[in-house]
Amino acid sequence: MSQLLQIITAQDLEMRNRSLDAFCRRASFDELRSECAALDAFRRRSENLYERVRALFFLYAIYRFHLPQKPELKPGGLIPFDGYDNLLKRRFEEAIDLFLAAPLSDATASALAEAYRRLGFQTLANQVRRSVRSARGNQWMFRIGHPADQPLRVREELYRGVGSRENEATDSWDAAFSHSPPRLFPILHEATPVRMDLSHSGWSDIFFLGMDYPEGARVLNISIDLAVRGQSDGRPTPPVESFFRVIDQPILRLVSVDLGAIAEISSLAEVFDFAKDYLGLLKAAVIASGIVPPGIEGSGQSLADLLGRMIRPGYGIELVSQVNGIPKGSRLAVSTTLLASLIAVCMRATGQARSLTGPLSEEERRVVAARAILGEWLGGSGGGWQDSGGIWPGIKLIEGVEAGEGDPEYGISRGRLLPRHTLLGPDVVTPETRHRLQESLVLVHGGMAQDVGPILEMVTEKYLLRSEAEWEGRQEAMRIFDQLTALLRCGDIRRIGQNTERNFRGPIQTIIPWASNLYTETLIERARDAFGEDFWGFWMLGGMAGGGMGFLFAPQRKAEAQAWLEKTMGTVKRNLERAVPFAMEPVVYDF
Repeated sequence: MSQLLQIITAQDLEMRNRSLDAFCRRASFDELRSECAALDAFRRRSENLYERVRALFFLYAIYRFHLPQKPELKPGGLIPFDGYDNLLKRRFEEAIDLFLAAPLSDATASALAEAYRRLGFQTLANQVRRSVRSARGNQWMFRIGHPADQPLRVREELYRGVGSRENEATDSWDAAFSHSPPRLFPILHEATPVRMDLSHSGWSDIFFLGMDYPEGARVLNISIDLAVRGQSDGRPTPPVESFFRVIDQPILRLVSVDLGAIAEISSLAEVFDFAKDYLGLLKAAVIASGIVPPGIEGSGQSLADLLGRMIRPGYGIELVSQVNGIPKGSRLAVSTTLLASLIAVCMRATGQARSLTGPLSEEERRVVAARAILGEWLGGSGGGWQDSGGIWPGIKLIEGVEAGEGDPEYGISRGRLLPRHTLLGPDVVTPETRHRLQESLVLVHGGMAQDVGPILEMVTEKYLLRSEAEWEGRQEAMRIFDQLTALLRCGDIRRIGQNTERNFRGPIQTIIPWASNLYTETLIERARDAFGEDFWGFWMLGGMAGGGMGFLFAPQRKAEAQAWLEKTMGTVKRNLERAVPFAMEPVVYDF
């Protein structure tokens, strides 16, 4: 049997976690060719999509990195035009067959590597979508194909007694509905904090990794309210807001206040057109919340009929989003938090949550999280499960869970789609520790906004290949995670800062060197020069540095550090703005 197939199919973890590079360095040209043939045959017949994905990435790496190093491989060469055409059209299976039929050369090896890699990510996306669809609370939406089958109804409180002033406005921290002036409908309002992570154990929450290696998928996640320093009354508030109301037109009106975008949608087809405008996130929320069930796509039915079924004929829905003071690409999971907030307000409005006001129940939060994942994959953004952590309050430990009997994932993947959330209450992380952390941490947005998607792809690739340095880096990240959890329990903020920076310098940059940049390194170096021993450490938030970041200082120097960082970030930005992707002026947050 092929040695690489033994690695892929092994139940023994030591065998399963062997590095592809270690085998390929010793293998001859003919052995690599033989392994490629066995891997290609295996990925065509395997019913296990996770094993199929790993076989595809083994093939990609062999053709991209290992065969070209062998002198037997013919240099140069031509690739079949039909294969290239199929590759551009995302017909990866057809492209691979055409490339395999051509004489093997450096050119065809490169073409095969690209086709196998793209097919691997396509297969992975299909498996995650399948898991998302099978999650509890999501299945029914894929069975709805006609407006008459829609079981949801907008709550009568949101359109009853239009034009009256009865039931004047109520005030609630996280969700409230209030009557606007006469002849307008009540407004349902959801306000949600964002999340920051003490550690994500080397991006361990991305879906393939979390479902294939649940014991290594662990995140320390904190929900926070924000206010831009010096630009508000100083009282941090939940920065992500969503609004829902009924309107007297049979349309779906979507509005993003911070993006300045609005769309009035009158057809079902337009709801599923995510690329048409900047409102793809709101469309994904409408679909993932069940208002426009995903199963109705392509049915040719009327949106007005669907809305009439949910409210009354001639009426529609307005959904509005607003993010205050945080740009896209902030590393604070704003897009996923906004998606979860929109889904939550839609669920409240349609009776899928027990109450219009107050906190969601634990089960309702899990449904919102599952649907936020669905919305991300419907829109093609991917992401991980910790990003919806803002809908859970406070400090929490989020962990992957092995799939067991009764779980939809059982027999398909080692881990479940949704993790386990454990709130670390005041008996675990004392109020004094929380206060000391708040008094030491300077939270900033460095002004950079970058697409973290390519980084998540590289993390997935390095995990699948079990690249040696990166795999050891992942084990080190898990050890640092244990230390951070212990330090949080005992309240040692200085050592927390030392370990968050150690995590950034060691495992994070071992796995993905691109996680840092000159801008971030300059800020860290200048902070250490300016504050010496009173600078306790750097804290990377999310997928990469440069956007949302944390700097830990001795509490007595925090106010000085806030002013210093605000000035220094502006100076460094001006020096680098022609070379680095800045989206906004750097800011310091109160939180």
